[in-house]
Amino acid sequence: MKIFVTRPIMDFGMERLHKAGIDVTVWEEDRNLTPEELVAHCQKVDGLLNVGMNQLNRELMAACPNLKVISLHSVGYDHVDLEAAKELGIKVGNTPGVLTNATADTAFLLIQSVARNAFYLNHQILEDNWKASQEIENFGIELRGKTLGIFGLGSIGFALAKRCKAVFDMEIIYHNRGNNEEAEKLLGARRVELEELLAESDVISIHANLTTENTGIFNDEVFQQMKQSAIFINTARGGFHNELDLILALQKKHIWGAGLDVTNPEPMHADNPLLTMPHVCVLPHIGSATLETRTAMLDLAIDNLIAGLNGKPLKTELI
Repeated sequence: MKIFVTRPIMDFGMERLHKAGIDVTVWEEDRNLTPEELVAHCQKVDGLLNVGMNQLNRELMAACPNLKVISLHSVGYDHVDLEAAKELGIKVGNTPGVLTNATADTAFLLIQSVARNAFYLNHQILEDNWKASQEIENFGIELRGKTLGIFGLGSIGFALAKRCKAVFDMEIIYHNRGNNEEAEKLLGARRVELEELLAESDVISIHANLTTENTGIFNDEVFQQMKQSAIFINTARGGFHNELDLILALQKKHIWGAGLDVTNPEPMHADNPLLTMPHVCVLPHIGSATLETRTAMLDLAIDNLIAGLNGKPLKTELI
């Protein structure tokens, strides 16, 4: 069996693949594959271990007649044409569950960092402006007793809600397609419509799957419905927010601050004004970037890959 891996992976992963008798080709260059390069590398392989956000579309799949399985080194799958994969008999698996706590920790970090204006004030120290922390406009805000609004209360959102409830005694409201009964029972969480989420939340954090319907949903119109004292957090996918609209919302003080682990586009350009604005914290998509979590993700991705190559059900099969 032959597979293609779109980025270098940890040594233990390569050892597992070689022990399974798999012929492995890895993209080693320090740049993203072009769509044409990805097709060229996948045309004669049986499996694809996709690390990153390469677009896995119908054109790619149709051009790769030997492809049996696509194993994603991610929980998100908005970059995969699942309908095409199903029609062409290609199994697709992702890595849900194992990154829940690491991603929730990142969101929790961003909430606190934005609330205390931490990144901006750190930048002021580097510019030899230590006194900036004493200026009223640079003061932070307290989170205790405030309202956390979660857009998409699944496992990661629930993990974040538990942290915010335990540490800051925050009220929890959420917008979901269905009720999260566990969150309602344990945290007193309340399901609301989007308009109420926007109007009542002091912090809004996104933890949903990106779909065609919700792409770009956080735009100028939505930001204007939020509290002027609100903090916007996105650790899910950059496609949820319109970045130009977010910049304007912060400049016009429609909202107070923002914390991003994902950007739109990604990677963010170095001259993006968000990187130097007060009350804004930006991280380079580190939500799952702990040794423990990335190890678990790779293990699960390889489990799925080997199962698919051998015609068996994947542990976490999307189709």
